[in-house]
Amino acid sequence: MKRFFFRKTVHESAKIHGEKSEGEIVCKKCKKKMSAEELESNFYLCPSCNYHFRMPPFSRIRMLADKGEFREYFSEIGSRNPLDFPGYEEKMNEYKRKSGLEEAVVTGSLKIGGYETAIFVMAPNFMMGSMGSAVGEKITKLILLACDMNLPLVGFTASGGARMQEGIFSLYQMSKTASALSVLEEKRLPFFVVLTDPTTGGVTASFAMLGDIILAEPEALIGFAGPRVIEGTINQKLPDGFQRSEFQLEKGFVDLVVERRDLKNTLIFLLKTHNPYIGVSV
Repeated sequence: MKRFFFRKTVHESAKIHGEKSEGEIVCKKCKKKMSAEELESNFYLCPSCNYHFRMPPFSRIRMLADKGEFREYFSEIGSRNPLDFPGYEEKMNEYKRKSGLEEAVVTGSLKIGGYETAIFVMAPNFMMGSMGSAVGEKITKLILLACDMNLPLVGFTASGGARMQEGIFSLYQMSKTASALSVLEEKRLPFFVVLTDPTTGGVTASFAMLGDIILAEPEALIGFAGPRVIEGTINQKLPDGFQRSEFQLEKGFVDLVVERRDLKNTLIFLLKTHNPYIGVSV
C-alpha cells in the first residue's frame, strides 16, 4: 500500500485548514453570548451550561494528540461527481473554501497517552459530514493501514448520513467500511468509536455502531431516520430526549456517555486495557 503522510503540529495543521472562528457565538441551550476565542479555548464547550458545540476535526485532534503531533494520511483523496449531479462540484468547492478541508473526514495517526493510534475524525463543517465515496474510501484505507501497522483505531463520527449527490456510490461505502472492520476484528485490534452530534443515516447503519466500545458525547443526536420523520411515520409523539446520547445509553446502544474534557483520559484507559499488542513510548 502506498502511504501519503505529513508530520507537523496539530496547531499548524489547524491554521492551514482554516478552522479559526470569527464573531460572537450564542449558545443554543442557555443563550449565553461568548466570543469565538472563548469558545475555542474551552474545547467548544459553553462556559455557562457546558453545552457541547460541534467541533471541527483538527481542533479535536489537537485536544487528543500527545505533544501536538499528528500524521495525516490519504489527504489526496477527494470526491468526484460520478452521477454528474447538477451543482455538486460547485457546492464541493464552496465547502472546501469555507472549511479549508478537502473532504468530510480527516484520517491519520497520533499518540494518545503514548499509544500510537490510527484515527479518523468526521467534519460536521463539511457538507454536514455526509458520507460520499471519498469519505468511505479514506476510512477504509485507514482501517486497512491500522491492520498493516498493528494499530488500534479510534473514530469520531459526525454525519447527516449518505451523500445524496452520489446516490448508490455513497451507499456502497456502508458495506465497504463494515467489511474492512471485519479484517480489523480478525487481527484482534480494537476499534473505539465516539458518537458526536449528529450521527445519523448510513453512518449509523454501518461503521458507527460497529465499535468494540461505543462512546458518545452528551446530548448528541444518534439514530438512523430523524425524529420528525419517525414521528410523521408512526403518528405518535416521541418521548423526551428520544435519540439523544442518554436515551441511547439507557436502551443499550451506547456503552458510556463521556464529557468532552474526559475523552482523552477515557481513551487512554481503553487503549491500555484493551490493547496488549501496543507498547507505550511516551
